[in-house]
Amino acid sequence: MPEGDSVYRTAWELRRALAGQVLTVAELRVPAHATADLVGREVLDVVPRGKHLLTRIEGGLTLHTHLRMEGRWRVFAAGEPWSGGQPFQIRAVLGNVERTAVGYRLGVVELLPTAQEARAVGHLGPDLLGPDWDEAEAVRRVSATPGRTLCEALLDQRNLAGIGNVYANELCFLAQVSPWTPVAQVGELPRVVHAARQLLLVNKLRHGHVTTGDPGPDRQHWVYGRAHRPCRRCGAAVRTARLGLPPQDRVVFWCPRCQPGPAPAGRGR
Repeated sequence: MPEGDSVYRTAWELRRALAGQVLTVAELRVPAHATADLVGREVLDVVPRGKHLLTRIEGGLTLHTHLRMEGRWRVFAAGEPWSGGQPFQIRAVLGNVERTAVGYRLGVVELLPTAQEARAVGHLGPDLLGPDWDEAEAVRRVSATPGRTLCEALLDQRNLAGIGNVYANELCFLAQVSPWTPVAQVGELPRVVHAARQLLLVNKLRHGHVTTGDPGPDRQHWVYGRAHRPCRRCGAAVRTARLGLPPQDRVVFWCPRCQPGPAPAGRGR
């Protein structure tokens, strides 16, 4: 699932293409909204909220979309052939005289009154990239379940909105604790939450989720995706295992030397 910085960048691209322009094309290819008529309305703004996208449209309407695992928005010049997926995978099309935005494989496509956006995103915690970011509230929410693993607490969008599996793994490494460490045993939890926001801020308009400071090929991450390879810090083999219960379980990566603490039975691969 895309991280919050990827969603922020998608919102930025959609805003540049659509905001302030009147829709000349508008198709929602889902049964619930297939007959919605948005042509002739102006797109007012495109706002990211954690991993959700809110496209606000004249007349008090909001198109709520979520990329889930495979979704993607792509922007094309008007008249340019569309690429990025098969026609049957298109879930939404929004276009004006200059640009057309096409949403492929979108996990959520919902048209709702703008006044009721909270129905879609009101459950989310403080948005790491939002203008109303509240670090103290995010720390309070993460701390509220002291026996939960740090990795799971960071991934819970009700605690803080925007962290995905890449950043959850990398933040555990930077905090020098294993992903299975209970929240109560993380000595510098406010620093972890602060670091989460900093990582998303520096990556919000670039690709790669760089956590090492080096955007070069195969240099971007400390442990994520590096199973069986040497830890960049100490040289020990990075290990991998699954954390959590299906279907919410995730693949995690950690260095057993740099990240002391609980580990799964067998200590992973």
